[in-house]
Amino acid sequence: PKYRLVVRFSNKKVTTQIVYSTTKGDRVFSAADSSELSKWGLTTGQASYAASYAVGLLIARRVLKQLKLDTIYKGVATADGKDY
Repeated sequence: PKYRLVVRFSNKKVTTQIVYSTTKGDRVFSAADSSELSKWGLTTGQASYAASYAVGLLIARRVLKQLKLDTIYKGVATADGKDY
């Protein structure tokens, strides 16, 4: 299937979905919402640019976990600002 990243901005939050199309209609492969960022300490500004970036990272990690690729692409262990 051909996957699309759908990003929706509202006044209060950012919603992202990875969607693919079938003959019966669109199917959502994965979704993430900026209201989920409160689990990691972000309580305000859920419609900001920083929240949009964080929701993008959240859905990317979620898709890697669904596809069992999260062990291959681990990312940076410590955030020190150097190139990976």
